[in-house]
Amino acid sequence: MIEEVKRIRLLHRRMGTRKLYEMLQSFMIDNQIKMGRDALFDLLAVHGLLVRKKRRTTITTNSKHWFRRYPNLVRGFTPCGINQLWVSDITYWKAKQQFFYISFITDAYSRKIVGYSVAENMESVHCIQALKIALCGLRPQGHFKLTHHSDRGLTVL
Repeated sequence: MIEEVKRIRLLHRRMGTRKLYEMLQSFMIDNQIKMGRDALFDLLAVHGLLVRKKRRTTITTNSKHWFRRYPNLVRGFTPCGINQLWVSDITYWKAKQQFFYISFITDAYSRKIVGYSVAENMESVHCIQALKIALCGLRPQGHFKLTHHSDRGLTVL
């Protein structure tokens, strides 16, 4: 059984145990081996053949910086209308060998994205551009108590 697992792993180095178990079904029937998925997990663990999970490689927030930290004005606050609370964040999208960073501002009440910017880097100018787009869409009335909140990440400061 271990030799068959090693043979499959030569072709599929990152294949997990669940998929491996499905591939081994015909082999186990042909060789009259009765083994469940959990027993296969245990067998692979004993022989050091479990595949480790990949670590996340991209970090988009650095909250342990030395810049001034502003108080969290929105803890416990639930907006009851649009344009009371905007929340900003950055996420990334990997396309082939390159990352694209998306800075966006969302209205917390409507969950509508009110401003965004897509870039190849995480410079703060892109967060400012997303904020400018959001501000351009504001109506002159009804936003006197608007709060803009971020996760205290280094890029957004």
